[in-house]
Amino acid sequence: MVLAVTVGAGAGLGSIAFRWLIVTFTHLFSGHGDYAGAGGSANPHVPWLGPFFVLLAPVVGGLLYGPLVDRFAKEARGHGVPEVMLAVAQRGGRINPQVSIVKALASALCIGSGGSVGREGPIVQIGSALGSTLGRVVKVSADRMRLLVACGAAGGIAATFNAPLAGVFFSMELILGAFSVEAFGATVLSSVTASVIGRAAFGDTAFLTLPPFHVEHLGQYGLFVVLGVLAGAVGVGFTRILYWIEDACDWAWRGPEWLRPAAGGLLLGLVLLVLPEMYGVGYPVLEEAAHGGYVAGFLLLLLVGKILATSLTIGIGGSGGVFAPSLFIGAMLGAAYGATTHHLMPGTAGAVGAYALVGMGAVFAGASRAPITAVVILFELTGQYSIILPLMLAIVLATLTSRLLSHDTIYTLKLRRRGIDLNAPAPGAKLGTQIVGSVMEGAPAPLPAATELSEAGDLVRLSDHGALPVVDAEGRYLGTLTARAVAEALAERPDVDTTPPAVAGDLAETTPPVTADMPLSTALHVLVAAPGTGLPVLDPDKDHLLGWLTHQSALRVLHTPATT
Repeated sequence: MVLAVTVGAGAGLGSIAFRWLIVTFTHLFSGHGDYAGAGGSANPHVPWLGPFFVLLAPVVGGLLYGPLVDRFAKEARGHGVPEVMLAVAQRGGRINPQVSIVKALASALCIGSGGSVGREGPIVQIGSALGSTLGRVVKVSADRMRLLVACGAAGGIAATFNAPLAGVFFSMELILGAFSVEAFGATVLSSVTASVIGRAAFGDTAFLTLPPFHVEHLGQYGLFVVLGVLAGAVGVGFTRILYWIEDACDWAWRGPEWLRPAAGGLLLGLVLLVLPEMYGVGYPVLEEAAHGGYVAGFLLLLLVGKILATSLTIGIGGSGGVFAPSLFIGAMLGAAYGATTHHLMPGTAGAVGAYALVGMGAVFAGASRAPITAVVILFELTGQYSIILPLMLAIVLATLTSRLLSHDTIYTLKLRRRGIDLNAPAPGAKLGTQIVGSVMEGAPAPLPAATELSEAGDLVRLSDHGALPVVDAEGRYLGTLTARAVAEALAERPDVDTTPPAVAGDLAETTPPVTADMPLSTALHVLVAAPGTGLPVLDPDKDHLLGWLTHQSALRVLHTPATT
């Protein structure tokens, strides 16, 4: 509890410093508090350049943060969240302590000089680095270290966006990848502490100021369904284009890495000259779109421009997050969709802003595949509860669409492209690299599906595993009969004479299939959550029983090398 509160306090203070750096550098490079809403006006520091100063701002910024990142913390490049996920999954929560300082300076310079990225990735990495550093100082275990890293991420999100609940769910859904009472309690303490500090500095108001929206017609739910599917596809498209442009930048650049942001800044400057609304995070433009201030054609242009500007910023070696750009893209998509449907169905469509708000959450969910975080964070960022039902509907559909179109998210794809699978064991790990077929035991004698309940109960009781596989008359695997299922079935038969007898096939439970050719690292995730003390191992077609996987058989490979 003390450590969680301490990390939250550090993340809160870090978020204040980080936001101050962004505002300071934005004023320095553009002469405005937020140049995205300045309409392409001149920089008062160099008025003789007119709007053309945006050609130079990214170059100068790149010359400052490029050498900083290359020399002191290369992991500060990019959007940051994947590096934190990797540290938690495979490195025991260990993060370079220099990252917090380098990431804050590099991201603030990048955003202030026109980089079209967000600040959630940097603050997550900054808060997580603080948590990891504290964990090293007090010498906590690996599990506690991971939890402190998640606490830092939660505190950073909570303080930066005045969204304490979103910080908790972001860290649990994306950083830890699991929910537990202990993790929830610790991240809540950190998030609340950071939020109190953040509200003392920034005030207790919603991050985005939007008018109240309502669902005015039942027919709108059908329109929100279509928007959810479209947003899921756009989220996947944003992910693909982001990494395609990064690949193109990697292929084209042959110079030193420290110079890459400055050289690429010339291309980014051209984009900003054509569309100054792409400068920095772009929240003023997002709010204007949600208020219905742009026509559909210009909204689509802004959508394409944001995808290009963000992808280019990351591709040239910039430092910043992709959460805010995904909200921006979603707002443009939703507002354009709402404006079009309002034109076609003026009596049904309702306010354009409602579609912009729903689009924000749905595109983020499509890109990150974190639906709980998407719902909570949109509610806290905007204070809009009146359209929570269509928001939830669209976000779930966007998540399902994303899952159908892509195996990876915008965060995990960065790691997979480097050959890293978060579900696989860490490089050099003694356990997890084997194939299930090389470590499984012989399977216990299966139960025929027609075995009566009383006989099946006796056989399960005598089993060493507390469960037995069930097969049909042709020997095909149907599921697993557990002692718990037998006990519950017997308890639910008050009148044995009148209740039809149950058979093993009726009570067989299915679990996620484990096959003999599956990596042990993948099977272990299923084994941990399985009832009983083991799992059936099936053939690749998942029809016939081949063996049995237990915790003991998995651990046995630590002493007896397995053949793969």
